[in-house]
Amino acid sequence: MYDFVIVSLGQTACTQRQPLSSNADELRSEVPLSRDAACHLIRCDDAELPALLSAAWEAGQRFKPGVITYSRKVFIPLTNLCRDYCGYCTFRRDQGQPGAHTMTPNQVLEVARAGEKMGCTEALFSLGDKPELAFPEMRETLRRLGYKSTLHYLEAMCELVLRETTLLPHPNPGLLSAEWIARLAKVSPSMGLMLETTNAALLAAGAAHDNAPDKVPAKRLHTIAEAGKQHVPFTTGLLIGIGETLEDRVDTLLAIRELHRRYGHIQEVIVQNFRAKPEIPMHDWPEPAQGEMMRTIAVARLLMPDVNIQAPPNLSAPYYDELLDAGINDWGGISPLTPDFINPEKPWPHLEQLQLRTEAKGYLLRQRLPVYPEFVPTVISQPGLLSEKVKASADSEGYARRPA
Repeated sequence: MYDFVIVSLGQTACTQRQPLSSNADELRSEVPLSRDAACHLIRCDDAELPALLSAAWEAGQRFKPGVITYSRKVFIPLTNLCRDYCGYCTFRRDQGQPGAHTMTPNQVLEVARAGEKMGCTEALFSLGDKPELAFPEMRETLRRLGYKSTLHYLEAMCELVLRETTLLPHPNPGLLSAEWIARLAKVSPSMGLMLETTNAALLAAGAAHDNAPDKVPAKRLHTIAEAGKQHVPFTTGLLIGIGETLEDRVDTLLAIRELHRRYGHIQEVIVQNFRAKPEIPMHDWPEPAQGEMMRTIAVARLLMPDVNIQAPPNLSAPYYDELLDAGINDWGGISPLTPDFINPEKPWPHLEQLQLRTEAKGYLLRQRLPVYPEFVPTVISQPGLLSEKVKASADSEGYARRPA
């Protein structure tokens, strides 16, 4: 049995919506926001939205006033083979399908070194979940490279980048056992797994996760909890617009909040919006409107006032700077070199433009490492190569050290 609870699963929808003013005291108090209040807020009408955004913005300013962060990264798609078939994904491929690939060590190092020359400090490793379980050809590729599994190969590539460059790895490998969390934590200062949703009904036939065994919410919560037990700085978040209800969004945020309450290891919560693409099964699904993003971000901030909240700017272009009004304090990873391989049709904003638009809103834009400043002491407390590399990359405040 897993030793955590999926918060509020199975609860009914919120009671009849009340005016936002009825939750005003709860909005600005230090008492954690309740599920019922969060459900009311996420449904607020346009007339009430400014009050919600104001409360969320104030909470964000109490957390980290005047500063918005980002991580300058290279995106390393180690393999896009995956045993899961999610209705919204363009990243994954079957073996033999056009575009299917697994990077070689030389290719990994080439990208990392190119990013190093451009001032990057993060190597974001993205890959399909356990592709060798579905594809004999992947097992042969791993055998030829000299590794037992995709996770063994990922571990080696993280170590290679860590040893041969100044970049710090941040892997997103899918579900992990306690053993693999411990192993990867020796070669990466942080790691991530998107929870996406706690709604298990999306595993049903015809839904977004109907052929995705690794998207079972309980399994993903288990991985995040195991990372917490080992004090691994962890990135997670929700994906909105894939068939979940507004209450599901609140429940997903509450599940993340509960894990952070228990373990204190959630360094970042991403609010990511579904984007339709012609080649995916969900190509006709409606995309979340900007107002939905603003409401979800604001509720995330109010539910977790002491956690970094991020939203990808390329998925809300050209109006991504409006997301700052909802309480985010981070833009996530931005690459001056590699595309967003998950959403290749949505280019990153140029860093100069990102800085101009952030400063126009009254904020200072600062570059961070893949591990957030407040979690740097946890990482460097353990002796070894990883600790030495993080110390060399971090300034006195835990942000990315500026070039001399």
